[in-house]
Amino acid sequence: MTPPTEPGVTVVVVAGGDPPTSEEIARLPINPIVVAADHGLDHALAAGLTVAVAVGDMDSVSPEALTKAEQSGTRIERHPPDKDQTDLELALELATRLADQIIVIGAGGGRLDHLIGNLNVLASPAWAGVDIEAWLNNAQAVVVHGQRTLEVDVGGTVSLFALGGPARISTTGLAWPLNNEVLDPLTGRGVSNRATTPTPQITVSEGVVLAVIP
Repeated sequence: MTPPTEPGVTVVVVAGGDPPTSEEIARLPINPIVVAADHGLDHALAAGLTVAVAVGDMDSVSPEALTKAEQSGTRIERHPPDKDQTDLELALELATRLADQIIVIGAGGGRLDHLIGNLNVLASPAWAGVDIEAWLNNAQAVVVHGQRTLEVDVGGTVSLFALGGPARISTTGLAWPLNNEVLDPLTGRGVSNRATTPTPQITVSEGVVLAVIP
C-alpha cells in the first residue's frame, strides 16, 4: 500500500510504548494515514487502525501482527538492528514526507530512557517544517518550532521546556507571559504556567520548545 502525499493530511505515528487509550483513538482524525514504529504495529492493529507502513528493525513486533499486516497490504520497511536511529525516528522521517501534521501516540510509558529519548526525538530540527504533537495518556506534548497555537481549557496548566539548548520565546494567553525572553533548558521557569484563554500562542524565534499540557 502506497500512502498518499496530499498536503494538509495528518499522519498518525503509533510508537511501541504504552498502548493508546480508547479516548485517544476516538480523538484521531477519520481514516488517518497510520505509520507504525515496530511494536507500535501491535498497538495499531489492536486499536482497529489500518496501517499504511510499518517501519523498524521488527525486533519487538509480534509475528501475528506482522503476518496480519502483510496480508492486509501494509508496507513493511525493515531496518537492521544495529542502527543509529530509533524506530520512532525512522517512523517520523517517513511521516514527514507524507503530511504537514503528525500526531504521535503510544510514545509514553515503558522504560524511562525510551520516554526521554522519544521526547527529544520529537523536538529534532529535522522535523522543523512539520507540526508535531504527542498524546501521552493524560498529557499532550506539542513541539514548537516558530509559532503554535495551543488548545487548552481556560485555567489549564501549560508547561514550557526548552530542548537542546536555550530558546527565545514569547507567549500570549498565559498568566505569566514571556516577552522575547530566553528560556534555559536547565531551569524550571517554564513549569506550571496557566492558560487565560483557550488558545494561548507560543512564538519561538530561536531554539525549540516543548509545550506540555497535562
